[in-house]
Amino acid sequence: MSAVIDLDQLETMTGGDAELAVEALGIFRQSADLWGRMLDPHAEAVQWADAAHGIKGAARSVGLMALGDVCEEAERLGRSRAPTAAQAGVAISAVKDRLGEAIEAIAQIEHQLMMKRTFAGVRLG
Repeated sequence: MSAVIDLDQLETMTGGDAELAVEALGIFRQSADLWGRMLDPHAEAVQWADAAHGIKGAARSVGLMALGDVCEEAERLGRSRAPTAAQAGVAISAVKDRLGEAIEAIAQIEHQLMMKRTFAGVRLG
C-alpha cells in the first residue's frame, strides 16, 4: 500500500493542512467515481481516454503517481489509432485495478488525517 500514495506530494500540495488534504482526497474520490463510469472498453476510445486523462491529473495532484502513470498509458492508447478491444480491455482493467487500490489507500489516509489532524505519523499499511 505504501507505494500507492506519495504522502509527501499530498502534504506539499495541501501545504501540510490535514483538513485540506481530507477535502482534496474526498474530491478526488467523487471525481474518480464519475470518471470510473466512463471507463468502458466497449465505448468509443475517446471516451475512456478522456476519463483516463481526468483521473491522471487529479491522481498525480494528490500523490497517486502509479495511478497517474497507468492512466497516462491508457490515455495514450485511447488516442492512438483504433486500439483493439483486447488492448482497450487490458488498459482499462489496469486503470480500474489501480483506482481500486487508490480508493482503499485514500480511506486509510483520510481516517488517520481526521483522527490526528496532522500529517505527523500518517502512513499506510
